[in-house]
Amino acid sequence: MPEHESISRIGAWEGYRVCRVERQGPGPQRNVPTAIIGLEAIPERRKLCSGCGLPVDKVHDTTLRRVRDLPIFDAVAVLELPRCRLACPRCGPKLERLSWLAPHARVTRRLAQSVARLCKVMSVAHVAEYFRLGWDAVKALDKASLHEELGEPELDDLDVIAMDEFALHRGHRYATVVVDPRRKRVLWVGQGRDRACIREFFTALGPERKQGLRAVVMDMNGAFEQEGRTQCPHVEIVFDLFHVVAKYGREVIDRVRVDEANRLRNDKPARKVIKGSRWLLLRNRENLRDQDRVRLVELLTANKALMKVYLLRDDLKHLWDFKSRWHALRFWKSWYSSAVRSRVPALVAFAKKLKGYLDGILAHCRWPFHTSLIEGINNRIKVTKRMAYGFRDQEYFFLKIRAAFPGLPG
Repeated sequence: MPEHESISRIGAWEGYRVCRVERQGPGPQRNVPTAIIGLEAIPERRKLCSGCGLPVDKVHDTTLRRVRDLPIFDAVAVLELPRCRLACPRCGPKLERLSWLAPHARVTRRLAQSVARLCKVMSVAHVAEYFRLGWDAVKALDKASLHEELGEPELDDLDVIAMDEFALHRGHRYATVVVDPRRKRVLWVGQGRDRACIREFFTALGPERKQGLRAVVMDMNGAFEQEGRTQCPHVEIVFDLFHVVAKYGREVIDRVRVDEANRLRNDKPARKVIKGSRWLLLRNRENLRDQDRVRLVELLTANKALMKVYLLRDDLKHLWDFKSRWHALRFWKSWYSSAVRSRVPALVAFAKKLKGYLDGILAHCRWPFHTSLIEGINNRIKVTKRMAYGFRDQEYFFLKIRAAFPGLPG
């Protein structure tokens, strides 16, 4: 019939043509109508084996299959078609190769591609609701698409890598991400943050590619540093600004703030001001609102200990501005002397501890990379987790992370 021929052309089901169309009303499981499209095989079509890809004339058997396709107007599209298994003399019984339908698939290729595209911007649950598919089916389609799109990570020609940890779930469960900071791409994601986890990445890297590494950017994670030096004794360890300043905030500013609040236990109004100033002290000054700047000035003017540690934190950040190791070392000696003379116990202890990491900090002059890229990745990871309300399949989650940062071209 002419209308069936028109539908066949629009549908582009190669090797098949429409023989009937039936519209069904909304059922108990779907609140939208369903369009049943019956397809029949074109007898004179060229049949190809899905194994070897060569033409085969003999049909082994035929099975009636139901396959989902893209929605048609307001209806869910369901194809009913005879699926041939060919008697291939080279491969044995094999399904016929179809350009629009993968072997054993229950959805057409174009529906699978549409699902994968939407999963880049929507949660699996929302995509499943949109296409009226099961959650597990959508996840499987997206996961298969990510495997095909990403393949194995390219680990050649690396001279610098950056690594960091991020929380997987509540309860101190972590994973490690390794990034190429030059091309801004995720190379590897592994479960855990100990030496055994990092060793898996270096094992995948292999002896020859490890020799090509010149620097590893990281936070002051002891496991990262120890395994990095063990696997690549020739590389420079670079400690980045973000984590040092974050550690300063936790170990110095927070400690001094709590000690000052305890000291003012009998002065409840002043104690309340100091206790409620945590984020005011930790936030970068340039990100403060005008009213917060006024509060900060009043707080620091009234408390000399907090003023000392706050100003020395800002000074410490300038250590990463130097390109010359000699100038950076001279600045460090001046800062270290000021920290020790402050006589603030938490600050003195932090300065002495930081002195042991000085070589890695000064290595920033030679390798001006930092893990701000990884912090951006960590923020994207949090967004991805919120979109999915958590991931039950960690392999799928790690693929989503790699897909979010595929890297710069070239």
